[in-house]
Amino acid sequence: MIDVLVVDDDFHVAGVNCAYVDRVPGFRVAARAHTAGEALAAVERGGIDLILLDQYLPDQTGLRLVQRLRQREHPVDVVMVSAARDAELARAARRHGVLDYLVKPFGFPALRAKLEAYAALHGMLDGVDELEQDGLDSVFGARGNSTAPASRNHSGPTTELIRQVLREAQRPLSAQEVAERAKVSRSTAQRYLKRLEEQGGVRLSLKYGDAGRPEHHYRLRTSLAERAE
Repeated sequence: MIDVLVVDDDFHVAGVNCAYVDRVPGFRVAARAHTAGEALAAVERGGIDLILLDQYLPDQTGLRLVQRLRQREHPVDVVMVSAARDAELARAARRHGVLDYLVKPFGFPALRAKLEAYAALHGMLDGVDELEQDGLDSVFGARGNSTAPASRNHSGPTTELIRQVLREAQRPLSAQEVAERAKVSRSTAQRYLKRLEEQGGVRLSLKYGDAGRPEHHYRLRTSLAERAE
């Protein structure tokens, strides 16, 4: 499971976000905090993988908390969830390693998409010693560097090939199974599957085996209703 710390000064909003997190397979709320001090203490107790972090907190900003976490070398990922939209904050957040940014107010589908993308990234890096260039492109593309290069790195025929493999499958497939059926590398399959998932054309689910490590499975969304979920 991916353990999440939800940080928001509004008790109601924090509760709603916690409920959203617990609805996404593979994620659970490990702690909740309403100030930067509480959040720092929760991280220092250990067991946190990801922080959903509000920018406006009563004792200090979320960005200042990120700076403190980096100074103390805490290995946690951060997704900002804030009403703030200014470009300078976004630039500063990227410079300090914030993984993603979600503007308030948002509903469950928006947060679920962010968490599922994070799970895909988490799964790509889990237990891997080295990555090929296309794998690295996927990792750093997931951090919001630019959507344009990612688009140029995806060909129409290969995208349609991946769709066709999923369309003909009788069940959700892992990235490895897609790679074998499409006769492409696993990293290439992961890159195209991630792109399709971000566009809403593919649904990601997590399957837990005996080892306890979740395996990512993908299926094609075949209806407009599914794409709107």
